[in-house]
Amino acid sequence: MKTWHYALIVFLGGCCYGVLSTFVKLAYSAGYSVTEVTGGQYLFGTLLIWVLVLFTKKKTLTLNQAFKLLLSGIPFGLTGVFYYQSLQTLNASLAIIFLFQFVWIGTLFEWIFYKKRPTKWKVISIALLLIGSVLAAGIVSEGGIVLSWQGMIWALCSALTFATFIFLSSLVGKDTPPVLKSALLSTGGLIVVSLLFPPMFLFDLPVLTGVAPYGLFLGLFGAVLPPLLFSIGMPYIGPGLGTILTASELPVAVSMSSLVLAEYVGFSQWIGVVFILGGIAAGNIRGSKGKITPVQVQKSSTL
Repeated sequence: MKTWHYALIVFLGGCCYGVLSTFVKLAYSAGYSVTEVTGGQYLFGTLLIWVLVLFTKKKTLTLNQAFKLLLSGIPFGLTGVFYYQSLQTLNASLAIIFLFQFVWIGTLFEWIFYKKRPTKWKVISIALLLIGSVLAAGIVSEGGIVLSWQGMIWALCSALTFATFIFLSSLVGKDTPPVLKSALLSTGGLIVVSLLFPPMFLFDLPVLTGVAPYGLFLGLFGAVLPPLLFSIGMPYIGPGLGTILTASELPVAVSMSSLVLAEYVGFSQWIGVVFILGGIAAGNIRGSKGKITPVQVQKSSTL
């Protein structure tokens, strides 16, 4: 595949995250708690991906390889925990802005660890994305914004862990089949979520059966598809461009809230969506024209 194919795969992974907020709100309105929704998402998602592993070509991993992938799943689980925690004391529109800082954090990681300075187009892209995120989140049109330093810290932690997860997706387990890699990443996320949010709802049958539909949907789009798509695409495009492409999350979230929840989305928010899409396009201008090197072709045959 060409580089832009891998970029599209990562873009779709970001779109999957954008679906989550709408259905999390639906689950909350149905009376389910943060613990039940978060635990259900990672539990059912991990079960789904391991079912897929049963129908894929098997590959033996060393204990060390499996352990590294499990550890890499920790920031995946922590992102959900930190972000949901920030929503307890922070306005949702502000929380998403702080989470969106993962865009420049990922580029910073690439600069520090890969010694790859951001290009002019990448800097322009990040600027467009951050401006667009402020507009799309409705900060301009809303009044009476409540600022909480606890909420800001939690939300910034979620940005850091999300950028770390994207970075590790491009670095760890490059020769591991994407489905198996995704299963181990999801398992690592499930372990850390279960430790922080003990899944006591498993012992309450009415709650378990009630939260199951939400857990299955959130698990598919939050714990199965994103790590799977990132496992396929990230090794070929790197964490810098990868974090820019995953910014597709916010336009999808805005669109879903309008279509499914019938929430009012103002003109400035749609302008923000346009800015974000423009930022994604600007960040991909150079990367989309590249070709896969022979080393990458060899790697892709093992996926």
